[in-house]
Amino acid sequence: MSDSPVKDSADRPDIAPVGPKGPRAPVGPDPIPDVYFRKGFGLKAEVQEELASDYNGRLVDLLREREFTLTAGGVTVRLAREFGFCYGVERAVDYAYQTRRKFPDRRVFLAGEIIHNPHVNAKLREMGVEILIPAQIGGKIDYGVVRPDDVVILPAFGVTIEDFEKLREIGCVMVDTTCGSVLNVWKRVESYARDGYTALIHGKYYHEETRATASQTAKHGPGHYIVVRNMDEARAVCDFIEGKVSAEALMTQFGHTVSPGFDPDRDLKRIGVANQTTMLARESLAIGVEVGAAMIRAHGEEYANANFKTFDTICSATQERQDAVVELLTDPLDVMVVIGGFNSSNTLSLAALCSESVRTYHVEDAGAIDPVAGTIRHRPLGAKAEVDTPSWLPDEGPVRVGITAGASTPNNKIGDAVARIFATRRIGSQAIE
Repeated sequence: MSDSPVKDSADRPDIAPVGPKGPRAPVGPDPIPDVYFRKGFGLKAEVQEELASDYNGRLVDLLREREFTLTAGGVTVRLAREFGFCYGVERAVDYAYQTRRKFPDRRVFLAGEIIHNPHVNAKLREMGVEILIPAQIGGKIDYGVVRPDDVVILPAFGVTIEDFEKLREIGCVMVDTTCGSVLNVWKRVESYARDGYTALIHGKYYHEETRATASQTAKHGPGHYIVVRNMDEARAVCDFIEGKVSAEALMTQFGHTVSPGFDPDRDLKRIGVANQTTMLARESLAIGVEVGAAMIRAHGEEYANANFKTFDTICSATQERQDAVVELLTDPLDVMVVIGGFNSSNTLSLAALCSESVRTYHVEDAGAIDPVAGTIRHRPLGAKAEVDTPSWLPDEGPVRVGITAGASTPNNKIGDAVARIFATRRIGSQAIE
């Protein structure tokens, strides 16, 4: 691949197709200069050694070689068969490294965290990438510091249409690492809005991905959306559809998670269900079924068939990691350790799954496991703060520990956690290998 700019319109809805004579102008009145990149810079080989040094894990490779199981000194550690960095995350981090290499003398900004992993974001800061963080969760990013000769990396979660337009107006270079799975959801939501459906999105209204997805409803005019966090909130919407609660009551609950000018009486007549790609897959599917059933009860099957749509838009990597955890839990485990950022939605989904079957500890990184003190610092499901739990691993006797990690957790951090689990029982690396 050459270093010339490439506009990938098949993935980015704001960019027009690439024609036989090169990139065409974008859809809309104003052309985009050659400053939008989505396919890297042909520098993958040059950054691979650095990426491997920063993120590969020796113990993870050993676990793979030994059928994802290591046993020593009465301790057995079993790793879920799908874990850690997914393709979308690998691609985003790779492109960020390529960007720094491509523009060594320019200021490089990142529109929010590239992924929800503190170590990866800290490493990018060390490389001179400045991360623009909103003043509050769910708030807007201030691009006032960005100049036309700067470079801005768009994260794996994507950015809102409003953010994209601001950056286009500035005229800076944009390197778009938005995950392909996210783009697929955008296309679905955009089609809902184009056809007059309101997007009911299963997700966290403040999450970067959900906000970017919801913005796609405005692609063809004033489209509408409502965001539900879980089945309980979905059922509240169903109650309105079936006439059990008033529009005023619904807006009291959801006024902060709906599109501007949202009118339940008007905007919940036609509904298309989508989701944040990292939510609990089975809940997303169940929400689609529940809302569809409410539409049938309220208006009849013929009406629902014409005015209700639902599709499974959970990304394959999220599904694979959840399926792998379910498979791992079919064997008896004494404890489960889930590694990943506390603001990582897919990691929280994994922790929720594990908690249903076994004592589970969600840790942000391997450093949370203290082999000397015999403690583990973790955040219980639904809690706002971490707690330290002593004697989380028995001092003697056989014990089986399961481990998995969210899609934004690098292998070296998983390997460090495995080493610390064994060290808690005073088992060194030589005994493991």
